[in-house]
Amino acid sequence: MVAIKRANCFRAEGYDAPCHVSSDVYMALFGAFQLVLSMIPNFDRLWWLSLVAAVMSFSYSSIGLGLSIGKTIEKGFVSGTISGYAASSSTEKTWLVFQALGNIAFAYSFSMILIEIQDTLKSPPSENKTMKKASLLGIAVTTSYYMSVGCIGYAALGNDAPGDLLTGFGFHNPYWLIDIGNICIAVHLIGAYQVFCQPLFAFIEAWAVQKWPKSEVINHDYRIPLPFSKTFKLNLFKLLWRAAFVVFTTIVAMLLPFFNDIVGLLGALGFWPLTVYYPISMHISQTGLKKWTRKWVALQALNMGCLLISFVAALGSVAGIVIDLKKYAPFQMG
Repeated sequence: MVAIKRANCFRAEGYDAPCHVSSDVYMALFGAFQLVLSMIPNFDRLWWLSLVAAVMSFSYSSIGLGLSIGKTIEKGFVSGTISGYAASSSTEKTWLVFQALGNIAFAYSFSMILIEIQDTLKSPPSENKTMKKASLLGIAVTTSYYMSVGCIGYAALGNDAPGDLLTGFGFHNPYWLIDIGNICIAVHLIGAYQVFCQPLFAFIEAWAVQKWPKSEVINHDYRIPLPFSKTFKLNLFKLLWRAAFVVFTTIVAMLLPFFNDIVGLLGALGFWPLTVYYPISMHISQTGLKKWTRKWVALQALNMGCLLISFVAALGSVAGIVIDLKKYAPFQMG
């Protein structure tokens, strides 16, 4: 949203204009959207929001890919080097590589919602078979598409490539197409926030019901009649807990608006335990796989390798956040 505002400024004032825009108002607006959407009762009701988010993701990725291909063809040569971005020191280069691993890991951190999605599927065929096919297809498409965007984007812009091709102004024209891409990013993230948070909401609320089964605040639903709709069930605990979560994350976003660093840190924290360790442990337990067999050793090697990747990715992302904090003052024009 800030990128759209700045793009309008650049068109009016020229590409060399500072065009400082505060992101705080837009983050607060985003938080307000999430306050409303967070009152959606459960994950089953989110299928349409998830579909919209997926279409938006495909749309802005396609715009970035198309612009990168056009830029490369227009120049007639491939930018960049085999060694990548030329950092000021080997230490900075190391941190950036580690941070990039976290960014990549974040693209595969869907395990936390996989079981929730599988629970909404109808059978036959059995849910696990449908989910296995969907996961394989999703991973294949994600990998091929994101690798294409990353590699061709670097070929187009070289070491000047920003963390985000569209919001980082890797391209300025055609302005209307870039604006559409940025609108798609905003809509996608509005939906993605709910897809990731609804399972967390459900987990905390189920735990609270078990912990305090006789609590009026936690267990009582107030029925509110709505025009042209079914009666809405309002639960006081859900209202307060979900609102508090959204407000907290919005404030954190305002204090730490560092896209690549935060994405890298979230990817590092969620990738190994949820995407690697838990599924491998479940597979070994379900199949009764014996220790020190060839398959067991291979799985444990994969497990330890991904743990190492998550560890160094977290280090790189934290280092990036620390460096950014030295140059950033909260609640000022960016």
